[in-house]
Amino acid sequence: MTLYGVELVVLESPEEAASAVADELAEAARKGLSIALTGGKTPGRAYELGAEREPDWSRTTLWWGDERCVPPDDERSNFGLARKTLLDRLAAQPREVRRIRGEAGAETAAAEYDRELEGASLDLVLLGIGPDGHTASLFPDQPPLEERERRAIPAEAKLEPCVERVTLTIPVLSSAPDVIFLVTGEGKADAVEQAFGRPPGLATPASLIRSATGRTRVIADAAAASGLT
Repeated sequence: MTLYGVELVVLESPEEAASAVADELAEAARKGLSIALTGGKTPGRAYELGAEREPDWSRTTLWWGDERCVPPDDERSNFGLARKTLLDRLAAQPREVRRIRGEAGAETAAAEYDRELEGASLDLVLLGIGPDGHTASLFPDQPPLEERERRAIPAEAKLEPCVERVTLTIPVLSSAPDVIFLVTGEGKADAVEQAFGRPPGLATPASLIRSATGRTRVIADAAAASGLT
């Protein structure tokens, strides 16, 4: 099914959705692609399965779509999630791990990451969506949604955990030829319907991100997709 510029893949359970994303990550690792990972609670299982299915990520470069401004060993860290569920399970580490140094503070970390991204290209961007429709750390009706010059910027959290953030901007997230949203759970159903079942708008940031050069897919379980027709 295609809705408002996205290909919708609906699977029965969260485990099946995680498995489908794991397959995409494993294939990207085999090809040595540049991947932007997401954080939050949803992707951990996909990362575990991705490490099982392809333990050699030595040709891959990893980036992050956003980060909380906490140390990397903090339980709220997006990098920390990936380290625990993916990196620590690999037989061969990625060629490059380009994490956001959230512990440096939002302004400094964003400026550093903006410089690192200069001239870089992303092949696969993995994203989630919050119950309010936010994605990465781009929140509804906030100024970061209008940024078109910088690649990485500070962002203020509008949901827990309420710590400063750094996020990639819409043009960078949309620059990859392959953009995948992983969404599970009934609590995301309204946000999924607003992001992918209606025209794009600032009230739902996930609706604004579509691959500019390739395809955008939503891999969801049945509960998360229940609001779509």
